[in-house]
Amino acid sequence: MMPARFISGTKPRNQTALAEFLLLELTDDPALQPLLFSLLLSMYLVTVLGNLLIILAVSSDPHLHTPMYFFLSNLSLTDICMSTSTIPKMLVNIQAQSRSVSYTGCLSQVFFFLVFLVLENCLLTAMAYDRYVAICHPLMYTIIMNPSLCVLLVLISLFISIVNSLLHTLMVLRLSFCTELEIPDFFCELAHVIKPACSDTLINYILIYFFSVILGGSALFGIIFSYAQIASCLLRMPSAGRKYKAFSTCGSHLLVVSLFYGTGFGVYLSSVTESSRKTAVASMMYSVVPPMLNPFIYSLRNRDMKEVLGKIFCRTTILR
Repeated sequence: MMPARFISGTKPRNQTALAEFLLLELTDDPALQPLLFSLLLSMYLVTVLGNLLIILAVSSDPHLHTPMYFFLSNLSLTDICMSTSTIPKMLVNIQAQSRSVSYTGCLSQVFFFLVFLVLENCLLTAMAYDRYVAICHPLMYTIIMNPSLCVLLVLISLFISIVNSLLHTLMVLRLSFCTELEIPDFFCELAHVIKPACSDTLINYILIYFFSVILGGSALFGIIFSYAQIASCLLRMPSAGRKYKAFSTCGSHLLVVSLFYGTGFGVYLSSVTESSRKTAVASMMYSVVPPMLNPFIYSLRNRDMKEVLGKIFCRTTILR
């Protein structure tokens, strides 16, 4: 059976003739499908509930109305949206024992996943800058990191993310596809969506690599530069206690950054050295695991967050 339906003939068609793409199956064993469904559903619920708790804690306690927690709440919202752009469709396909995704649905997934992926990248950079100002310029912190600047940084990050994603999605629209429309991934990831195209994809790949280097490289450079300045400031501090206190505020962010870029680097290595299925597994873990673990990293390593969450749970228990 052909993996896509066409209006007529077998020659390459543009997007108006396409009905669906076919994704990779999570498993070939039907007996494992209920287990995978339960695992993915549990991970998704943990991601949503964990990040919602972070947002609730930040919004409910005036002591957490600071730039650091403002960026954290936006990061949590981004994590929820990024997981929602991929996991629900996987769950639906497992439940329906289907591999198909409509052309419109696939492009929508490409667009929204890219938006939230790039937005997370930008927010992590903004959080690194916030820690740099807090440690290296503590007396000027409230003046530099004022509410207007914080909102502006988030809006600029969102604008960059949307423009980047819109450009890539529009470039996919110009492609024609052949009869073999299998996507070598468990969700519609941009680089894999353009693989089945019959028309020339050189410009698409150039744009992917160009913006990956520009956006990812500049964000990573900004984070490394910020922490290099932080390390320099810490070395000049005379008190070991002050050094530990200052660096402890960066610990959670460093773990999240390491998880985000570490899993991303793992996807890149697997795409170079492994099979398409192993690459797809690495890609799925990249989109699922960091959003799920981020709330735990910030809540378990942050004393203020633990105190606020403890108060929320106490109030819930009393109300019951």
